[in-house]
Amino acid sequence: MHVEHLLRDESLGLRLLWAEETLLRREISGVTVTDLEEPARFVRPDEVVLSGLVWWCADGGRDKAERFVSGLKDAGAAALLAGEETHGSVPGDLIDACVRHGVPVAGVPAHVMFRAITDAVYLRQWGGLSRHHALPEHLRTRLDRLAAQDADPAAVLAAAFAHLDAAPAYVLTAAGRTVAATPGADPLPVPEAAALPAGAGGATVPVEADAVGRYERWWLHLPDGAAAPPRLLHEIAAFLGRCQETLTRRRAAGREAADALGRLLTDPAPDPDRESGDAATAVRLCGLPAAGPYRVIVADTGARHAGLADGALTELIAHTTPAFSAVGRLPDGSAFAVVPEEAAADLAGTWPLVAGCEPDIPLHGGLAAPAGEPAGLPGALAEARYALSSARETRPARSFLADATHLTTLDTLLTGIPAEVRTAYSRTVLGPLFDSANASTAALLNTLEVFLAHDGSWARTAEALHLHVNTVHYRIQRIEHFTGRDLSRLRDRLDVWAALLCRADPQDTAAATTARPARSSTSPARRP
Repeated sequence: MHVEHLLRDESLGLRLLWAEETLLRREISGVTVTDLEEPARFVRPDEVVLSGLVWWCADGGRDKAERFVSGLKDAGAAALLAGEETHGSVPGDLIDACVRHGVPVAGVPAHVMFRAITDAVYLRQWGGLSRHHALPEHLRTRLDRLAAQDADPAAVLAAAFAHLDAAPAYVLTAAGRTVAATPGADPLPVPEAAALPAGAGGATVPVEADAVGRYERWWLHLPDGAAAPPRLLHEIAAFLGRCQETLTRRRAAGREAADALGRLLTDPAPDPDRESGDAATAVRLCGLPAAGPYRVIVADTGARHAGLADGALTELIAHTTPAFSAVGRLPDGSAFAVVPEEAAADLAGTWPLVAGCEPDIPLHGGLAAPAGEPAGLPGALAEARYALSSARETRPARSFLADATHLTTLDTLLTGIPAEVRTAYSRTVLGPLFDSANASTAALLNTLEVFLAHDGSWARTAEALHLHVNTVHYRIQRIEHFTGRDLSRLRDRLDVWAALLCRADPQDTAAATTARPARSSTSPARRP
């Protein structure tokens, strides 16, 4: 919309007082209404400025007009629309100042409301003739009403963009979940949507909401960045923020039941008089199905970022099963969730997307094997917590979800044991061999590892180490002396093998387990 378009609108009755022809063809970016004597800091380039001239008076009027108009010029205003109601007409001092600074000026009759001019600009721009910079008043009122009625974000989004020539718009999470989309908008693949908040094309603005965790933040995204300017998007995002705050309050009420379930599952002697005194009742109060199978998942973000994991689980569950789930917090502060078995298949694939919302915070999780009935949930929780310990030990500085059903070898099973306990066990079993600082001890340890890896075969061990078989016999005897173990016995071999695994870095152990051929090398065979 150009300045001349506004002046030609007969319904407004604006009276042009001065302008050069070229200035009338200037495009309008928006409207600012002000009665400050020095308005420059509130005016954006190419805006039309509406003023009732309350700031002007005859005493010193020339100087006041000079300051006002020079400020408009410096700010890049497209034109001044001066109200005639306060002084009966537009003062000559003001018109003269506009001529000196080259700012078009028009008079606004006393019967014309400023709101009519504002709506005329934005409603025309809303039709696509120009870039609109704020919501029209009638639409702002409608969105305010929807937000007050706790409308869902899809309804707010549809209302906000109903007149924007069907331009698609989305409300997304940083993990790539589509919270809402305008009617007819094409679905966005999760990986593509996850990249959008980082600025991968289009226009994206954050949705600000109180009491919303880092992993649950929303973003308003338009694939066509030219469809609407930032100011309008931020206004719409503010209404969406109110929607998210409403949803957050609703979830907070539901989490009370989930927290009660968490206390019950960790309490060895629950109070039978409590309303949720048994697992079946607690599950029912959480809105979960009465019968399994269920999957229990626990998550933690470490002591430095305590309290964030429940938000991460909330986003994770929203990706996989928005209904029939319970997300809460355990007494130790870690977050947990109970979901139906059918939702578990997508958890591992979604975990990196959720963790990527905060790449500098390691998000660790543990997933238990299925529990068939509510009575099996305490055991499933214990299993999930052990898997969580495995995730922490295996990838201490990186986000990782450990599945208890994948702890199928001695290597992986030991990763759930705290590092201090593993080290103490390894030092006790290996004795002097634990410290490999000198060359002779290192050679014995290497021989022991190769010997056990080759199922206790003297010949294959000698061949692998390029040693005579008698040298292998001698070294094994020395190892048995230092450890007090008889490596011809299966139990002693397993003890020593476990000690070697405990001595290794869990990350190296996990990598070696993944790369190892599918054969049972953790159960040493008899010597040939």
